[in-house]
Amino acid sequence: MDPLKEMEQMTAGIISWLKEEYMKIRSNRPTTRLVERVKVDYMGTNLELNQVASLSIQAPRDIIVTPWDKAAIPAITKAIESENLGLGIVADSTGVRLTMPELTIERKDELIKLVKSIAEENRIKMRSNRDKYIKAVNAIADEDEKFRAKDGLQKIVDKFNAEVDSLVAQKIEELNQ
Repeated sequence: MDPLKEMEQMTAGIISWLKEEYMKIRSNRPTTRLVERVKVDYMGTNLELNQVASLSIQAPRDIIVTPWDKAAIPAITKAIESENLGLGIVADSTGVRLTMPELTIERKDELIKLVKSIAEENRIKMRSNRDKYIKAVNAIADEDEKFRAKDGLQKIVDKFNAEVDSLVAQKIEELNQ
């Protein structure tokens, strides 16, 4: 396979993984992604929360969990409490209301550092992959073809870095709201 196409596929995979990771980081804005993968022990089976209940957002800071079987409410409450997400949990006869408290300034700073460190780890991964592909490109005999391939790799890396910077800026803006 062409090294440039491999590199583009690899960068797309890293970007999609990075977006998923950033969705898991709690901000002041509620998102169902925060709890949809929580494992609930329901009738002896470990299921994800989104498999036993519907999840919705109620402004400004609430996530509403409405189980399809009301008998699952205690199990859902226990599962969410065990995740230590820092959410206020209120169970009633119809479901569970999760309230997100305001982030403190210190916690925002910690999360911003985490966002930046995840981005840097992925930039390092990208650079090591670029070096691997440059070695493959150096095996090309034609100098013009080698130059074009190296230039193409660098353009892919630059595009990747711009996307990562954009994702970091979006997440930091979301955290500061």
